[in-house]
Amino acid sequence: MPFIPHTEADVAEMLAEIGVADIDALFDEIPADLVSDQLNSVPEGRSELEMLQFMAARAEQDQGYTCFIGAGSYDHHIPAAVWDLTARGEFMTAYTPYQAEASQGTLQLIYEYQSMMTALTAMDVSNASVYDGASGLAEAVLMAVRANKKNKSGRVLVAQTVHPNYVQTTRNIVHNQNVELAMLPVSSDGVMAIDGLDSDAVPPVAVVIQQPNFFGLIEEVDALTDWAHAQGALVIAVVNPMTLAVLKPPGNWGEQGADIVCGDGQPFGVPMASGGPSFGFICSRSALMRQLPGRVIGRTQDLEGRVGYTLTLQAREQHIRRGKATSNICTNQGLLVTAGTIYMSLMGYQGIRETAVASHQKATWLRDGLLKCAGVEAMFPGPTFHEFALRLPVPAKAVIDAMIEEGVLAGLNLADFPTAGIDGMENGLLVAVTEKRTEAELQHYVQAFTRALATVTES
Repeated sequence: MPFIPHTEADVAEMLAEIGVADIDALFDEIPADLVSDQLNSVPEGRSELEMLQFMAARAEQDQGYTCFIGAGSYDHHIPAAVWDLTARGEFMTAYTPYQAEASQGTLQLIYEYQSMMTALTAMDVSNASVYDGASGLAEAVLMAVRANKKNKSGRVLVAQTVHPNYVQTTRNIVHNQNVELAMLPVSSDGVMAIDGLDSDAVPPVAVVIQQPNFFGLIEEVDALTDWAHAQGALVIAVVNPMTLAVLKPPGNWGEQGADIVCGDGQPFGVPMASGGPSFGFICSRSALMRQLPGRVIGRTQDLEGRVGYTLTLQAREQHIRRGKATSNICTNQGLLVTAGTIYMSLMGYQGIRETAVASHQKATWLRDGLLKCAGVEAMFPGPTFHEFALRLPVPAKAVIDAMIEEGVLAGLNLADFPTAGIDGMENGLLVAVTEKRTEAELQHYVQAFTRALATVTES
């Protein structure tokens, strides 16, 4: 339980001062049918000792496994200095920087973060920040709808190769705001079917493209971007930031570049942590800056010529009328952004590039080794970054379960993420490889995979 310092007498005195009979009267605007007098789904409380023992036991279950699961959260090496610095009290306990005179260190850090993100994405401006990549996509969609004033349709085209969880999260957030997500077809090659794209009967507000896509494949982003712009649509790019040191940045896609870029910063110094938390990012062209959710930090000088940092833009509901706000995000993932900033500072562009190249090389080695197993096929023929999809001769879940017994988290079962137009997903396995995986771990994967496949086939 949190420590609550107010006694019953304190509460009674405060209520009397404001002329309210009881605490419930403070919430009388909530409709009666929404009020619950009990929390049936919340278990009984535990003591601090019991809670710590329970969490320690759960944490031990994560030990001893080699991770090849990706799909948006990746097991990259995190230099020790990242969290040694991030965990300092100045960052760990600091809240959002409302007072510039008291928060110069935090403001400078966010300024440096935004500068590095715009350099990586080849965009003009970056925010800081949103909760994760999925909510970042939802905010990017709403941003595009506000910005594309010539188009009032509210129709956004989304490639079926965008992460299904991102799509579902976005739909949950935008569907009550008269925004329609229409899915674009995927080809048998696992990428967007460019030949099947015709001028839409209802011109879209925006088109969402993921690079690399959910299956780890490289989309033809130049052609897709130019097609979208020809429809009068804004282009929203969903990217893995680790790829931006080796793949063309979204700001350079096609003739004009993407208009908005979003994604998850987890690869930059944030532990997988069973899926979260992490931080989302959004970058855009300068013309769209006033539609950015979150905040923008600027560098300036005081009257004596000393460099200082300040909140340049924060068009959020705390500061302006709710109806004019760009979002209702009431804080940001500042601590995780701190980790990401320190990671980028330590690694530099060259370090990020070397990490990306090593991840790709190791993924290619493992993919080639697994394709030698009887009955195993590449689900798609195109080039990949550090993630690839295989079609197994047996259900992927059975192989995944068998490999857990050998201490290997084999990958993601694609049967849980069916995509219209693609057959054989029930036997699909999505494997991710990062620079952390050693030669011994890769060889062990191939051996464990071969044994698991044989065992499942015989049973």
